[in-house]
Amino acid sequence: MGNSTNIQIYNRYNAKKEIEKVYGDSMVRLIYENPMGKVLSPFFVNKALSKAYGFMQNQMVTQLKVPKFVKNFNIDLDEYEAGSLKVDKQELSYKNFNEFFIRKFKDGKRPFLKAENRMPAFAEARYYGHESMSDEVTLPVKGTYLRPTDLLGNDRYTQVFKGGPFLIARLCPVDYHRYHYPDGGTTLDAYSVHGDYHSVNPLALKAKQDIFIRNERRVAILETKNFGKLAYIEVGAVCVGKIVQSFDEKNEFNRGDEKGYFLFGGSTVIVLGERGLWKPSHDIISNTSEGIETYIHLGDEVAIKQ
Repeated sequence: MGNSTNIQIYNRYNAKKEIEKVYGDSMVRLIYENPMGKVLSPFFVNKALSKAYGFMQNQMVTQLKVPKFVKNFNIDLDEYEAGSLKVDKQELSYKNFNEFFIRKFKDGKRPFLKAENRMPAFAEARYYGHESMSDEVTLPVKGTYLRPTDLLGNDRYTQVFKGGPFLIARLCPVDYHRYHYPDGGTTLDAYSVHGDYHSVNPLALKAKQDIFIRNERRVAILETKNFGKLAYIEVGAVCVGKIVQSFDEKNEFNRGDEKGYFLFGGSTVIVLGERGLWKPSHDIISNTSEGIETYIHLGDEVAIKQ
């Protein structure tokens, strides 16, 4: 994760380690590193506040935030579809900040791998991964907090995923915030686990190691064509107004189909697998061992079938 003042990630596309520019950095540090902020943290992480903040991002006045946000974080709007307003400048075409936040990639900008033995990235994000979930896993949090029972919110599927591989995809506020199916298949079960809305920023994870089992999350158990059963877990975070399922889970899904999206706020998708069926890609495993996330585009390889 880098040192206490920076978040270091590995960019697969230039093969370099980079310091992440964090949106809302000062607020994260206040809540998780400042003694007074820790006292006030229950106020900041409650569901009502996150939903209220999310509601604010639906107001038309928030469209004025978009041009500055695009400039500050060097977002290439040529990769994305324009918003619903018919204007010359794309950064002004989004009717509010949430419409910009859930913008879609243009067709062809993020093709999904077709090779059946390679799992494509289900989100454009920074990835951690490990071959086996166990008490020896120390990244990004202690293994005790990554037990399937805790993440899934019950013990119904504990044995299915015990000792299996996992991937953690962290989405920043600057990212594309839609998430997709990594393979074709069907949904066996789906349910919500109620909880808090802590930040999923690595600084917050370092200060509070049980965030993934404390936060609000949505769980789907998938039966896939090439990678066995997967537990697909969408984790809410501070100021995430809503976790939206845009796909009808009664239907079969195809590789690359959109599953849903997060309204405003950074968040996380966790995928658990069955033991011995697949493992995360080599660079993810290598960087994870150093405590560094790997930045990966939607649709690119994140795991290999064993």
